[in-house]
Order: sequence, then C-alpha cells, then structure tokens
Amino acid sequence: MKSFRKAILIIHGFAGSTYDEELLARYLEQEWNFDVFTYTLPGHERNLFMGANYESWIDESRKQVQYLINNGYKNIYVIGHSMGGVIACFLATQYREIKKLVLAAPAFKYIYSKEDKITTTIKKGKRLLKDYGYDEVLRRALKSSIGGAREFMKLVRTYYNIPKNVTVPTLLIQGLEDNLVPKESSLYVYNSVRGYKKIVFVKGVNHDIFHSKKVDLINNEIKKFLKNGINNNSKITI
Repeated sequence: MKSFRKAILIIHGFAGSTYDEELLARYLEQEWNFDVFTYTLPGHERNLFMGANYESWIDESRKQVQYLINNGYKNIYVIGHSMGGVIACFLATQYREIKKLVLAAPAFKYIYSKEDKITTTIKKGKRLLKDYGYDEVLRRALKSSIGGAREFMKLVRTYYNIPKNVTVPTLLIQGLEDNLVPKESSLYVYNSVRGYKKIVFVKGVNHDIFHSKKVDLINNEIKKFLKNGINNNSKITI
C-alpha cells in the first residue's frame, strides 16, 4: 500500500527546470524503486515571471506536497536544488509528513550582492561563462527577467531564517567550484538546522551538480541518506 511507501519530491532552481535533476530522478526511480515526483515552478515553462511571483512558487509547492499526502504518502522526502532548496526548507517546517531533506547548493546566499564592486561582478560573470558556456548562460538569461530575479530575491529574504526551524535529518551537497551559490550558503544552513545533518563538499563540481562528472558519487550519497538516514552530524569531501 502507498501508506507504507516513501515519496520523493524534487524541486528545481531559479530559471531551471526538471531537466536539471532528471538523472537523479531516473536513478532513484529506476534503480531503487522510489516513487519520485517532479514539477515545474510557475513561470518557468516559458519567459520567467509571466504572472508568477515567489508566492506562486510557494503555493504550487504546497499543492504538490498536499497532493502526495492526499494520495496516502505519510513519509515524504524533499530534494531541493538551489532556489528549490530554500522552498524545501520552508516546506519541511509546514508538514509533519516531510521526514528528510536533501539540499543541493541551497541558495540562501548567491553570486551577486550589493557589496560587490563592479570588478568583482565582472569576474563572477566571466566564471559563469567558463562554467556553463555562452549558449547556456544566454538561454537562462533570456528565460529570466528583471522581475523574476526580483521575486527570487524576495523569496530568499522572506525565508532566510527558516533553516533554524528545520528539525528533520538534512543532507547538504555543495560543489566547491560553484560560482552561483557559494559554499558559505550550505554552511549557513548546516549551522542552522536543528536535526541531524551531513554536508558533502564535492571537489571539481560547479552549480550544475546533477550533470557533473561526479554525479554517480553524488547520487550514491543521496541514495544512502534516503535509505539509511544519519545518526550524527558530519562534514565530508569527495
């Protein structure tokens, strides 16, 4: 019966899509027989912010969790990538059915800040082009908008302190070459959440965690956590 099964809900990041975590979803579903659910945040299927705002992203995410609950799932694991990690933290404080969190580069801190000098901003932009290539950066830029980016920042400001209310076991995955979300963001969450937690730093990996050369190692860490959990706090590097 479904009441004895576990559902995994995956939330993609800002200007992203379900494609970003496609390999992980397939691995968990086909190799390990988890019930995996993905969805597209409002406005992300076309030009970002077409009537969507950060509240609509939260509302849709709540609907997805409620759908799982209504269909008999009593144990829900949520995986959030980047902005999806912020949303995942919020959801974990709202539903007792959410038992575990996986946060991949949760975007509580991100590439650009008001304190950056112009030269720093230029350097960060060059690193992004190197990491993702001109075509991919352009594609995501065109999909986004000033209004959409503003809504992303509102989301982070609104829920910045939410990790301190998270009490479920939490696994954090952070690429050490991430030029979008720095490792300080994952460390902030690690130091804030109150449940058992583990952080995995991944050498040679940028923000595109689930399409990286170490995706097999990363997926295995997630699988071990979802199947076996953790009973102490730890930090490792792979």
